[in-house]
Amino acid sequence: MCYNSRMLEKNIVLIGFMGSGKSIVSKRLANMLNRQLLSTDDLIVQEEGRSVNRIFEEAGEEYFRQMERKVVEGAAEKQSVVIDCGGGVVLNPENITDLKKRGILIYLSASPECIYENIKDKDDRPLLNVQDPLARIRELLKERRALYEQADYIIMTDNKTADEVCEEVIRILSHD
Repeated sequence: MCYNSRMLEKNIVLIGFMGSGKSIVSKRLANMLNRQLLSTDDLIVQEEGRSVNRIFEEAGEEYFRQMERKVVEGAAEKQSVVIDCGGGVVLNPENITDLKKRGILIYLSASPECIYENIKDKDDRPLLNVQDPLARIRELLKERRALYEQADYIIMTDNKTADEVCEEVIRILSHD
C-alpha cells in the first residue's frame, strides 16, 4: 500500500452519530495502521473518573461539552493518531477547526434505522433515554447533519462490516 508522506503525519479523525461504528472502526484502523488510538469519550471518562452517563446525570450536558472541548484540544495537537470522537463533538465549531488542522476528518454516516439497531440494547446513551429513541435519533441527525458533513470525506456504514469501512478509509488515505 502506498501512502504519501503528508498522510503519514496526519491524524485520522472519525466523526459521526453514536452507533455509526466509530469505536469499532477506529480500534481496527489504529491496529491495522499501527497508530495510537485516542477516544474523546474515553479520555473524558479517565479524567473525570466516572462514566459519560454519570457525567450527564450529575453535571449535565453543558459540563460534558466543556470537558469534551478540553480533550479535543489536546488530542488535536497529536500527530499520526486515530481519533474516535464522541457523536456531539461537531456541536462546537472550534472542535472541527482544531481537528482539521492536523487531521483528515471522516464522517461515518449511517441511517437512523441502522443506528437504532446498533444501539437499541445499550443503556449508556444518555441522549436517547427517551420514550421514542428512533424519533430522537432522526431529530438529532437532522440537527447535526450539516455539521457532520464538514468532514473531508463521508463513508456510509449501513450494511458494511467494520473491516469494509476500514478498507474504505485506507483507500481514501492512499489517495489524499
